[in-house]
Amino acid sequence: MPTSGGLYYASAVLAPPGYGPLAAWITGWSNWLAQVTGAPSVDYALSAMILAAVSIGKPSYTPQPYQIWLLTTLIMLIHGCISSMPTRWIATFNSYGSTFNIIALIIVVILIPADTNRTDQGLPRFSSSSEVWGTIYPGTDFPPGVAILMSFVAVIWTMSGYDAPFHLSEECSNANVASPRAIVMTSGFGGLFGWFLQLVTAYTVIDIDSVIGSPLGQPWAAYLLQVMPEKTALAILGITIVCGFSMGQGCMVAASRVTYAYARDDCFPLSRIWKRVNKYTQTPVNAVWFNTVIGITLTLLIFGGVVAIGAIFSIAAIAAFVAFTIPITIRTFFVGTRFHKGPWNLGKFSPVIGTLATCFTALMIPILCLPAVTGSNLTPSLMNWTCLVWGAPMLAVMIWWVVDAHKWFKGMF
Repeated sequence: MPTSGGLYYASAVLAPPGYGPLAAWITGWSNWLAQVTGAPSVDYALSAMILAAVSIGKPSYTPQPYQIWLLTTLIMLIHGCISSMPTRWIATFNSYGSTFNIIALIIVVILIPADTNRTDQGLPRFSSSSEVWGTIYPGTDFPPGVAILMSFVAVIWTMSGYDAPFHLSEECSNANVASPRAIVMTSGFGGLFGWFLQLVTAYTVIDIDSVIGSPLGQPWAAYLLQVMPEKTALAILGITIVCGFSMGQGCMVAASRVTYAYARDDCFPLSRIWKRVNKYTQTPVNAVWFNTVIGITLTLLIFGGVVAIGAIFSIAAIAAFVAFTIPITIRTFFVGTRFHKGPWNLGKFSPVIGTLATCFTALMIPILCLPAVTGSNLTPSLMNWTCLVWGAPMLAVMIWWVVDAHKWFKGMF
C-alpha cells in the first residue's frame, strides 16, 4: 500500500467494513503527533550535544536556555530548507546520511573498547559480566522487573521512525518492494548495532550516577569523558552530532509527507494550503514549513524548564507506538482472507511477528506513562506527564470526530 499516508491509510484499508474511517482517524492523528514532535525533539537533543561539546573545550562556559533555543531553531530552519528540495536531492542527502550513520556506529562500537582509559584510572579494561548482567541499576522506585521494562523507553524513542520509507513511497520507484524492504532493513540494522552499542556502554561505564547528573546536561558526552581521553571523546561526540543532524533531517522530511497526506483528506484547518505541491521542486514545501513553524513554537518550552520541554517530546514514543500498533493489530487479528500480500512480505513469519508486536506494545504503552519515582517522592516536577500531553489532544480530535469529522472523513486519499 505505497502511499504517503502510510499507517493511517493502511488502517483505513485493513479495518473491518464500516470501521476504516475511525481507525484511520485515530491512527493518523496519533502518528501526526509523533511526527510533528520528532524533528524538534531530535534537534533539541542535538543542540544540547553541540553545546556540551563547547563546554568540554571551554569548561567555564555554561549553555543558557536561549542559546539552546536559538541553535535548535537554526537547525530546524536548515532541515526545513533541505526537506523543501527536489526529491532527488533529498534522496541523495538521506543516502549519504544513512550510510554515514551505519559506518559511524561501527566505528564507535570498535573505538570505545579499543581506546578506553579505564586502566589508567586503576580499573579493569571492562566491567565483569557478573556486574553487567547481575546488577540492576536502581534508577527508579519500582521493583527491578518494572525498572528493566522502563529502561526500554530510550530505545523506543530512538527506534520509532520505521514508517519513514512508507511516507516517501510516492516519491520513489518500485515502492511496493523498496518501502517494506527499507523498513525491515532499517529496524534490523538499527536493532543489531544498537544492541552492540548498549553492550559496549554497559561493559565500560564507570559511574552511572555521575553520567546522569553531569553538569554538561548531556549523558552521552559525560559517559564518553568518563571512559576515554578527552580528544577521543570529542571525536566520537562530533561523529554523533553528524548522525544526529541526519536523524533530525529524516524526521523532518517524514513528518512533512505525513502532513501533506493528511491535508489531502482535509484533516487540518487550511488544508488547501498544506496539500499544495511546489511546481518547481515537486515536493510539499508548504507542509514542510507548516511543521517547521509548529516545531519551533514547541521548542519555546525550553524556557519553561526540563519538565516542560520533556513533557511535550515524551509523547513521540507513545504516539508512534499507538499509530504503529493499530494497523498491525488489525492485520494480524481481524483481516483474515481479505488481506492480499504485496511482492515483498514476511511470509509465514508475518502472523507471529504481528502477534509479538501487538503484545509488546500493549505491555509497553502503560510503562511509557510511569514516573521514575513513587509515593512521597513523587512531585509535579518529577511526574511523567506523557499520558496527559498525548491524551489531551487525542481526546480533542475524538470529540471532533463525534461532533463533525465522522460526517466527511473517509480515511484515505
